[in-house]
Amino acid sequence: MGNRLEGKVAVVTGATSGIGRATAERFVAEGAKVIFAGRRRELGETIVAPFGAHAVFCEADVENEDDIKGLVETALTRFGQLDILFNNAGGPAPAGSITDICSDEFDAAVRLLLRSVFYGIKHASSVMVEAGHGSIISNASVAAHLGGYSTSHIYASLKAAIVQLSKSAALELGEYGVRVNTVSPGAIATGIFARGAGFDSDQADSTAKTVEKMLRRAQPIPRAGKPEDIASTVLFLASDDAAFITGRDIVVDGGMISGRRWSEVESGRSAMRDALEKTAGD
Repeated sequence: MGNRLEGKVAVVTGATSGIGRATAERFVAEGAKVIFAGRRRELGETIVAPFGAHAVFCEADVENEDDIKGLVETALTRFGQLDILFNNAGGPAPAGSITDICSDEFDAAVRLLLRSVFYGIKHASSVMVEAGHGSIISNASVAAHLGGYSTSHIYASLKAAIVQLSKSAALELGEYGVRVNTVSPGAIATGIFARGAGFDSDQADSTAKTVEKMLRRAQPIPRAGKPEDIASTVLFLASDDAAFITGRDIVVDGGMISGRRWSEVESGRSAMRDALEKTAGD
């Protein structure tokens, strides 16, 4: 596509599907050398094969600090540097009433959604600070901003924590030339909805088209979000085009959390007028 990341090296977690895969592939297309990180080795090796020397798959569990540290070390040993980290890996969190969520489920969600981001920022920044530059982007959610956009209280609260952790870290790391930002996706057609319903990862990946149809009216722009929509924003934050942007969260949601759809407002206004006219006639 271009060369916006020419000469840069990136690590992308959760890179075997959805937003992570779309972003990692976009990074390669823009000239970067990329570590695709994930848990499904066979799938990962298949994904990186067409990219030759520009892409490497590294099996990693983001809940394991040594695995995250290993991703950073792989970037250094294979490519000699690390310029970009996209903390993307995640998944659903326990849904339902706050009174029914058990401690083990809560702790598991913290490990996957928040502690993994902490590990990524911690280990990537140590290398980037020494180099005097770098860009760290973490995946948050519209659920971090407003209630009612997740079926899980825990998911929403942890995504909000990711935004705040990133802003706080940005204040420290900015003094060393390292930028830290987040992106908050809206209704993006990926397998995460199926995973939340109990499907395994391979089954969930196949449901994206169904989800896309179901999300067409979730926001003013009349289509579901696509992984590529998020990839474009992450690319911007990773590139030198965003060299003076840090400590920010960019919402990519087709207008979802800006307010009600105009057609719904007009429909409600019409219904109200009809009801008032009927009342007046009586």
